[in-house]
This record gives sequence, structure tokens and C-alpha cells, in this order.
Amino acid sequence: MVQSTEAVPNSFSILADPVRRYVLDYLDEQETPISFDRLGTRVAAWHTDSDPEAVDDATLTEMRTALYHVHLPKFDEAGYITWDADTHVIRRGPNFDEIAPLLRLMAHQEDELPAGWP
Repeated sequence: MVQSTEAVPNSFSILADPVRRYVLDYLDEQETPISFDRLGTRVAAWHTDSDPEAVDDATLTEMRTALYHVHLPKFDEAGYITWDADTHVIRRGPNFDEIAPLLRLMAHQEDELPAGWP
């Protein structure tokens, strides 16, 4: 499937943020939809390089706020996730498969990314 010229810069913009790459990596690994709370805990643990059970409440609140107001809306708008506002369940969206190969390539080649790449 050929992406529009606007979709390519949008994909790179989304993948430029390490939190968003982690979220998409994590979602790519999951066989089933995940809850917003579980995702927030996993991202906070990754971000602080700690165990999910060891994340303090302030960090967890900060990460969930960023996910809710910044990151998840970007994914939803791009079609990379679907997010049920009532149940807060997150699953891969209709466009997830378009970004997955680039995401996997970046993950496998992370050491070769240009200096300064987030």
C-alpha cells in the first residue's frame, strides 16, 4: 500500500519520540488489547528503568497524563491505535501494519541511528 506524501512525514514525526516508539513496540508485542492503566504502568517503568511495581505515584500520574493528552491522540488520529473512550482499552488500529515494519527496523537498528536521534 502506498502512503500519501503527507503520511510519511507524520510517521517519522510520531516515531521521533522515544515514548511513542516504546508504546508502539509494546503494542506490537501484545496478542490482545491492553488497558490504559497497564500501558501507563509499563511506559512509566520503561521510562524510569524500573520494575512496574516500583514506579512511584507521581511518575505514574505524569506518564498517564502524557499518554492520555499527547501520545494516544496522535496514534488514534494516525490510525495506529483504536482507543475505546468508555473502557480505555487500546488495540492496534487499521493503519498499524503500515508503520510496524519501520518501527521494527528502527528497533533492530537503534545503534545505527544518527547521533541526536531521540
